[in-house]
Amino acid sequence: MTDKTPPFETQHQDLPGETGKMNPKPDHGERSYRGSGRLEGMTALITGADSGIGRAVALAYAREGADVVISYLEEQEDAQTTLDLVEGAGRRAYLMPGDIQDAAHCRRLVEDTHAAFGRLDILVNNAAHQAHVNSIEEISDEEWEATFRTNIHSMFYLCKAAVPVMPRGGSIINSASINSDRPSPGLLAYAASKGAIQNFTNGLAQMLGPRGIRVNCVAPGPVWTPLIPSTIPDHEEFGANRPMGRPAQPAELATAYVMLADPLSSYTSGATVAVAGGEPMM
Repeated sequence: MTDKTPPFETQHQDLPGETGKMNPKPDHGERSYRGSGRLEGMTALITGADSGIGRAVALAYAREGADVVISYLEEQEDAQTTLDLVEGAGRRAYLMPGDIQDAAHCRRLVEDTHAAFGRLDILVNNAAHQAHVNSIEEISDEEWEATFRTNIHSMFYLCKAAVPVMPRGGSIINSASINSDRPSPGLLAYAASKGAIQNFTNGLAQMLGPRGIRVNCVAPGPVWTPLIPSTIPDHEEFGANRPMGRPAQPAELATAYVMLADPLSSYTSGATVAVAGGEPMM
């Protein structure tokens, strides 16, 4: 993992980006992650599971013994690769394309997960939308709304649908960001939505405590995913100014999501786990 350091080659892509076009290729733990049965017999629904952090989490969960529903927008080739990795780990996988900005689709995701596997133990709200800007005038009303519909509204829709079918001991894990506490001005809409995610996580953890469902979030720093060449103009030096001098690989995030899903983490709720390579949250 650590040999993948800036500078990277220029490789602009259109949103949402494709893993196969990235150089270097992200590391999702294909060769490194070894499971130990921590999630044996569980079912996880993961949004944005076609690539990046979502793919790394799907792979890790499968190798820990969980079946996985792979929610994604439209990136069929990337989603199929994730499915192959899950099935290669000996677990069942189910592909569900569609736009999580749509509340009805979010409800179908939960309903179909429960119908396909008979249970839903882990919900990972990971899918995200971002766009880089230089001024507030560049953010259209449509862009602002799409960012919040994707990043936070969908989280509400999915949690509301999932909680009634989740057992005691269930776990909800939301992808926040170092931008939750340290907003980058160039990612104004994205950072604001990530701050909302952290707040939502803290409040929902308190609300669901009596029902035995834990709610936490992971706050990544810079991570080498398809969003970077498709949204960051100067991605050649992406992560170079951070304490470790590089961005994380998706595989380096997976262990945090496994820990938070593990039933042995039964007293961990309302937490933000920062995986930011030494850069402090405020």
